[in-house]
Amino acid sequence: MNIYTFKNEADFNATGASLIASLLHTKPRAVLGLATGSTPVGIYGRLIEMYQQGLVSFAKASSYNLDEYVGLPDGHPESYRTFMNEKLFNHIDIQLENTHVPNGNAADLEEECINYDGMLEQNGPVDLQILGIGHNGHIGFNEPDDSLDGGTHVAELQEKTRTANARFFPSLDDVPKQAVTMGVGSILKAKQILLLVRGEDKAEIVKRALKGPITTQCPASLLQCHPNVVVLLDQGAGRLLG
Repeated sequence: MNIYTFKNEADFNATGASLIASLLHTKPRAVLGLATGSTPVGIYGRLIEMYQQGLVSFAKASSYNLDEYVGLPDGHPESYRTFMNEKLFNHIDIQLENTHVPNGNAADLEEECINYDGMLEQNGPVDLQILGIGHNGHIGFNEPDDSLDGGTHVAELQEKTRTANARFFPSLDDVPKQAVTMGVGSILKAKQILLLVRGEDKAEIVKRALKGPITTQCPASLLQCHPNVVVLLDQGAGRLLG
């Protein structure tokens, strides 16, 4: 596990974007595992700039997102499909049919999960998987529990997770209670994992995830078992690592 701490946001974003661009230079048909949330937005912005400058192309690449809320209508501003279109896909040369986000409105969610895993098996493995981490240690929407699902599944969101995401919705009542998410097993199949964390409020869980015992009560701690993890932290998130 390679851990890097940055003093400023520009270097954090440039490093993350360069890692992704380097992959696309060596493997234009790379399979990207993408994530939503505020932390990767700057990296996506830098990738858009690099594309506009002719420094990178996504034309032959494909992508698979970690998760999607259940029950948000198509085009909802907080759906993860909308997020990805607005923050990245609409501004680069990736083919939209090659971008995949779980369908949180599928008539049969169990079948949607099986089909998503099938696509990952057929077209994967993911070359580089971007991850964030929740305050409770979740990756994707794999919440702490006595046991974890390996494959894509419908997750019940814990109140702590819903409260943390309530800032994006009119009220807590509007935050979905379920999400379709890749399982930890699916995530760990990626050839390389890029974990992005910013903020002093994440310092405790970063220490637990990266230096603490490996336990399903902190799903991110399972990343310690992966052979190729790159961690980008700002100084706040990394302040307890020593």
